[in-house]
Amino acid sequence: MGNWEKDLSPIARERLAKIGELTQEEKEKMLDSEKVNSLLSEFYQGQIDPESLWKKLKAEGKSSLLREVQARLVDSLSFGSTPAELQRKRDGILAIESLKKEQNTSTIELNLRRIEDLQKRHGAEIEQAYNGIRAEVERNPRLRVKQVQQGQNTMVVQLTIDEAIKQLPQWRDFLSNQEKRYSQEFGRAIERLKRELK
Repeated sequence: MGNWEKDLSPIARERLAKIGELTQEEKEKMLDSEKVNSLLSEFYQGQIDPESLWKKLKAEGKSSLLREVQARLVDSLSFGSTPAELQRKRDGILAIESLKKEQNTSTIELNLRRIEDLQKRHGAEIEQAYNGIRAEVERNPRLRVKQVQQGQNTMVVQLTIDEAIKQLPQWRDFLSNQEKRYSQEFGRAIERLKRELK
């Protein structure tokens, strides 16, 4: 085995053995992929912060690594991310952009801000709708009872306000429509962001 092969994971070495001798370019791509996986693993687990990621990538000095790590960070953005997770990945994406020869920082930052705003707007709309339905449930005691069949008997069960809201079809429909609409918007925002990465 060559020196570079000892740095590969056992799975990568096994794959390598199956496919035979690789070209130098393929070997480098495989090594780069391993480096990217390692760096992102450390980043996602919180072992390194965006600044440490920046330092490690700067030390590598390979533009192909920059693009790969940045693209994978963008792919890892999800609509369900917490604001802290989103901020951390955002900082990582922007830190990597600052290492590139041709930077597109302002446009990328604008797209990332749109994604954050989308998430905030989604949360605010859900909270506003929940509060409106809550007021309706508080005013109407009939909405806080539920009939439950137990054998031959029918029982009336008193629900808490939160339980009553979750039982309402209008609330479930609203949530379903919101998730669908915002997931689509989020997907479009991610695609716009990906197009700006160079």
